[in-house]
Amino acid sequence: MVYKGKTILTVLAALMLVLVLVNILLSFGNQSLRTEVGERQQFISQSLQLEGLQREIVTVLATVALKTKDEPLKALLASQGINLDPTPPQPGSAK
Repeated sequence: MVYKGKTILTVLAALMLVLVLVNILLSFGNQSLRTEVGERQQFISQSLQLEGLQREIVTVLATVALKTKDEPLKALLASQGINLDPTPPQPGSAK
């Protein structure tokens, strides 16, 4: 009877040790994921801060391209999806 109790306690202690090791491994994995998410969050935050500056740069480039009639600059802006058509489309013409 005592031997059976010791065996059960030994098995439970071994199981507990395995669970503690698994918990440690999972916490290390969680820590690395938190670090990665933090880095991504910082990148997104910095990108949002730069968005206004990027818009201003594109606006200035578009203005210069229109004033100087610089065809290579217009082509560069067009290749990036920026339309420099000085005449706005007529309402109702695009369907």
